[in-house]
Amino acid sequence: MVCELEVVLTHDGRKWAGRNDALGILVRGETLGALDTALMAALAARPDYAGRKVCVAMRFDNATIPTWIRQYASHYFNRLVELDLRAGRITEHVT
Repeated sequence: MVCELEVVLTHDGRKWAGRNDALGILVRGETLGALDTALMAALAARPDYAGRKVCVAMRFDNATIPTWIRQYASHYFNRLVELDLRAGRITEHVT
């Protein structure tokens, strides 16, 4: 699946954060579901995305993992999320 939007995913120990610097979007949520809902609201507020279906590739920022543990995992996880901004539906695909 090819997505049109990429979001950098991090976790600060309490909340998930998703960021897209090109669009100036930063959203947070205590759960991934809450993060998805916040991202949906942020995109729905933009005229270029309002009322559309948007595929978002969320890539975990491995730099947030301590260096000593990076050798044991090539990645934390990435996920693809389809946001239907018109219907308010979220479909997740973990990669």
